[in-house]
Amino acid sequence: MEDYKFLFKVVLVGNAGVGKTCLVRRFTQLQIWDTAGQERFRSITQSYYRSAHALILIYDITSQPTFDCLNDWLREIDEYANNRVLRVLVGNKIDKEDREIPSHVGQDFAQRHDMRYLETSAKQADNVEKLFVQIASELMEQAKSKGISSDSPQSLPFNTRTSKSINDYCCNR
Repeated sequence: MEDYKFLFKVVLVGNAGVGKTCLVRRFTQLQIWDTAGQERFRSITQSYYRSAHALILIYDITSQPTFDCLNDWLREIDEYANNRVLRVLVGNKIDKEDREIPSHVGQDFAQRHDMRYLETSAKQADNVEKLFVQIASELMEQAKSKGISSDSPQSLPFNTRTSKSINDYCCNR
């Protein structure tokens, strides 16, 4: 493993097929955890949230159902993640021409939920580096403002919430 001064945990969430794994493959130098969007990973997904420093909520701009499930993903994030976690909404697959969700709809959703917003193409690498560099920069600023030493590798400290069982999801992930 390369030398590093800080270790930040970034978790990608969203329905299966929205492009989470493709985004990770485009940018692999951070510790990035892909939840795979599958129900069978639900129990480990919840533990991912607890110590995450950033959560990237991803939907496919060509698939209305993936956008419709964003509120369900947010409920899960609210349940398991720290309330101070950096949240970013990503509309992926801008390389496709059959867009179903206009940019302004994604931007409005992100604004209502106090999230950053960016559109990407994992296939063409559009805005992928920008996404992760901006997250890393913001996490570094948070770490510096908290007075964390950069002499040895560390994670940014966050308090964790206690978890509850959630059984009422409308969307297959």
